[in-house]
Amino acid sequence: IRAIITALGCGVGADFDYSKLRYSRIIFMMDADVDGSHIKTLLLTLFFRHFRELIEGGHVYIAMPPLYRVAKGKKEIYALNDAQRDAAIKELGGDVYIQRFKGLGELNPEQLWKTTMNPETRTLQQVTIEDAIEADRLFVELMGDEVEPRRKFIEENALRVKHLDV
Repeated sequence: IRAIITALGCGVGADFDYSKLRYSRIIFMMDADVDGSHIKTLLLTLFFRHFRELIEGGHVYIAMPPLYRVAKGKKEIYALNDAQRDAAIKELGGDVYIQRFKGLGELNPEQLWKTTMNPETRTLQQVTIEDAIEADRLFVELMGDEVEPRRKFIEENALRVKHLDV
């Protein structure tokens, strides 16, 4: 967290000075799996609680790396989720090669540049204050001191899990 504060340049808490922000965009880039979602929640909560002005000022974004690559011959389509994967399979026709990326490290440098880092082809999601409020609420619910909300969340959502990365 100290490295994030230093990199941003605008301080934190009583020392926060919006005018000293070093970057116009802060882009979170994490794996497209459940571990990445957890990291995203933690970062959104940090920024909501300590750098809210940066979210309100429209400076915070989330990079959207692909979860799948669907290929047939020399044609390939990158998909962010299962629905996009299924649409790519339909578009390319049967007998396709499907690659699921466990994390950013499974993309080769060219794939990472093409899908996630190249400003001309990447997909970014701008973080809104509503996104950060929801992340903070979820963080408190699932990581807070009270056990009952966590138990209730697990009971209500456990049967919906299709793919569990363990």
